[in-house]
Amino acid sequence: MLRLGARLGGAVLTAHALGGCLAEGFVSGTVAGPEKQSALDVSPVLLVATTRRPARDPKNAPYFTDERGRGLSFAELRLDAPDRSLVGKVSAVVTGDWTIRSVSRVETGAGAATAFADATLGRDVLLYVHGYRESFETASVSAARLSDGIRFRGVSGLFTWPSAGSTFDYGYDRESALWSRDALEDLLRALAGPAGGGRIHIVAHSMGTLLTLETLRMLRADAGAGAMARIGAVVLAAPDIDIDLFTKGVERLGPDAAKITVISSTKDRALELSSTIAGGVMRAGAAERERLEALGVRVADASDYGSGLINHDLFLSNPEVQQVVKRAVARATGA
Repeated sequence: MLRLGARLGGAVLTAHALGGCLAEGFVSGTVAGPEKQSALDVSPVLLVATTRRPARDPKNAPYFTDERGRGLSFAELRLDAPDRSLVGKVSAVVTGDWTIRSVSRVETGAGAATAFADATLGRDVLLYVHGYRESFETASVSAARLSDGIRFRGVSGLFTWPSAGSTFDYGYDRESALWSRDALEDLLRALAGPAGGGRIHIVAHSMGTLLTLETLRMLRADAGAGAMARIGAVVLAAPDIDIDLFTKGVERLGPDAAKITVISSTKDRALELSSTIAGGVMRAGAAERERLEALGVRVADASDYGSGLINHDLFLSNPEVQQVVKRAVARATGA
């Protein structure tokens, strides 16, 4: 959504048990030194599943539009990594970092979900589900930034739904996200089946968390424990979900709710606006940590750390918050 940077500072939050749930702590100033490259940096390929309508030529920009398609599409993107030099880091502040070089493969229709799963070659997948006001290109860049930022060693994936990419189309975005539930479930089923093989880690942001939570409810009800066993970490960053709807959704997941880590902030200005649009109902991402922990999920409360005006995308802009995602994935893989 918004690309505003923020610094995390302050004291150490000590992880502690509360009602059987472990809080997720931030350790300021202790981000690990340089690690080995992410798999994406070595082989810059992003696998994309989308419910957007393909552009006239989906192998050229804008690739996929903000309109709803006629089913799921699979695309394989070749990316250009950011310049790692000092000059490159300075210029990236202005020009951005990851970019789409080309789309080497597109498949639309009944076989799209299986094509995505086949392309993973049985490896673990980090699947990013974006939020409100995102284009196909900005969502792709965010997925790359996330995967590279946590040095993910498996396959980088993106599920992108038909966001209008406009501040004033909140209603259209919300309905488009919910409209995409069946397609996301089809993708998760394929990844959890023989064509997949690895563990599926999901990171969803803002409005994308509503799509993700609703789909996981459906997956658990329709496909059962076998499919859910393949789901690893589920990180919900700044969830733009009515707190009552969120509560019901988590309760319906039963023991699988323990897979969820929520990155929340009571100072998230975007969620304040969303609450106003929704008639004043609190969003789950702005709820107090204790209220969320009581549902059986892990919580990383970033309220005292974001110093930006919006504080809505800290998981992309702050190394410390990215460590929350990294630890969630590590726990799910037993690392």
